[in-house]
Amino acid sequence: MTASRKPFSPEAEDQAALWAARLEGGQLSADDRNELDAWLAKDPAHRALLSEYCQFSADLEEQLPQLVAAGRMAMPAENPKPRRRVAWWAASAGLAAAAAVAFAFFVVQRPPAEQNVATAVAQREAMTLADGSQIELNARTALVVEQSRSERHVRLVDGEAFFKVSKDKSRPFIVETPTGSVRVTGTSFNVRAENASALEVTVVEGSVQVRPAGAGSQPVPIGPRDRLVLGPNGVSVVSLSAGSLEDTLAWRQGQVVFDGVPLDEALAKFARYHGRTITVSKGAAKLRVGGRFSLDDLEGFFAAIEEALHVRVIHEANGSIRVTLPTES
Repeated sequence: MTASRKPFSPEAEDQAALWAARLEGGQLSADDRNELDAWLAKDPAHRALLSEYCQFSADLEEQLPQLVAAGRMAMPAENPKPRRRVAWWAASAGLAAAAAVAFAFFVVQRPPAEQNVATAVAQREAMTLADGSQIELNARTALVVEQSRSERHVRLVDGEAFFKVSKDKSRPFIVETPTGSVRVTGTSFNVRAENASALEVTVVEGSVQVRPAGAGSQPVPIGPRDRLVLGPNGVSVVSLSAGSLEDTLAWRQGQVVFDGVPLDEALAKFARYHGRTITVSKGAAKLRVGGRFSLDDLEGFFAAIEEALHVRVIHEANGSIRVTLPTES
């Protein structure tokens, strides 16, 4: 976060603060996850804002004595529980104004070991951490990196990222998402958490342990070329072929591979990447798509499906896009 932080409306600040509090407080219900997904989809900037508040909530307990000493915030009557440390300030009156003061304080007080990163639509980014670990972020991804002497911690708020972790048995590397966490000491793996109710982890090298969110959950170990999917229906693990593994990671080269997937699923992939509203008619939705495509070339994908599937791509005046069969209106 920098001193030139983009201003947001008080309503957006309030919502980001409350969601940060819920994420810190424990596992979200299915309705909560759907509500969070809708709020994140409403404005691409909400992901970056939520990432800031998740970072802020993690910092607050440590920095609270300094805030109180500076007269910028009152100490709560009782110390909040560790996993609910933001609830008292998130529920207080004048949240947006108080948060603005606190953010201004953290601009100069935040420890340099913490990084807050968010990518925009159709933008990918790569970064190298202080320990030599590498992270590649897909479009519309937000995460917070925190490193200490005992562990390396990444909070993946939303999106998809590939991790190549430097080996350090004394400092485990943990990726936390709303649905579960991934723990390693040194390996290469991909994590996709594009909504608050699902998690997909694919291992390239080494092994990882995936622990579903919630009290009493047990870690699930997976190894090279394994893909774990965690969702409302539980946990499943499949072994991928070398080709399937390569296809899963194609986004790192700005590509996407479809192997006979329904058209509505393929369009959803492009819609998320570009931040566009793309709808498909019932008749066209279940047509099957196959091939390798450039994620950055949306119009090229439309031209390809018009030729191969004989569908119509309609660009509406409001910027949305609709795909239909020629016989449909």
